[in-house]
Amino acid sequence: MNARKIFIIALLLSFTNTFADTAIENNSTATSIISSSDANTTNEISTNIGDTASFDEEFGDVNETAVLDPFSGYNKFMTNVNDKFYKNIAEPIATGYSKILPEKARISVNNFIHHLRFPIRLANNLLQFKIQNSAEETGRFVVNTIFGLGGFFDPAKTDLGWERHDEDLGQTLGFYGLPEGPYIVLPILGSSNLRDTVGLVGDTYISPLYSADADNICYKIPQNTTQDIMIASVELINKTSLHLGEYDLIKKDALDLYAFLRDAYTQQRRQKIKE
Repeated sequence: MNARKIFIIALLLSFTNTFADTAIENNSTATSIISSSDANTTNEISTNIGDTASFDEEFGDVNETAVLDPFSGYNKFMTNVNDKFYKNIAEPIATGYSKILPEKARISVNNFIHHLRFPIRLANNLLQFKIQNSAEETGRFVVNTIFGLGGFFDPAKTDLGWERHDEDLGQTLGFYGLPEGPYIVLPILGSSNLRDTVGLVGDTYISPLYSADADNICYKIPQNTTQDIMIASVELINKTSLHLGEYDLIKKDALDLYAFLRDAYTQQRRQKIKE
């Protein structure tokens, strides 16, 4: 398989990580930032007005919180393009889809897709020496395959309390100290950085949902790029349908949409690596 095809498939790997999925995570991150900021401000005023000694404790090292963004011109342009794609294509299709398929069925589809991504989670948990998480992931896969109708239901979580442990190669590379590099907004895919973009290639290779090296890996479902696109499109529309309206809330509350998405994504990824 040539490098161009691998790169195309790598982009498809994050196809569903667009505004619908990113919005809910960014919204949660932003809420915690605002709440923490308000609490810290109130406490500082009531206990020690004018004391600047705790500045570093409150805000940390500026170099650690700053985002490397040398491609801001391109990134802002692509954010606008992605916004138009979401509002004019993804959201209308997902809205119609949600009216046809009941929510419980769409949740089952989402469960099944996550179930099939088990190799990615297992490999990256093992690479980060998260042995307990790896064991739970293996247990989840066995239980949900047998008792969850092949993964459409999640009895491992609802009955046993075993949560999914999402890890990807971008997080693994961060675990080993590889810098995140510059912030990048990918077409359709949305927020990323150089390290996470490189990580997509490795995750694509072992994912059952993409045809990378399908001739040599027996568990691959799609066998060509056309099938990759079909599967990724279904996943995108299904996931978007489960988060309708959330992106609009982000746009309404964010003073600067681009800066909000960039900072929230970066903070979320850094937090995941620390966990």
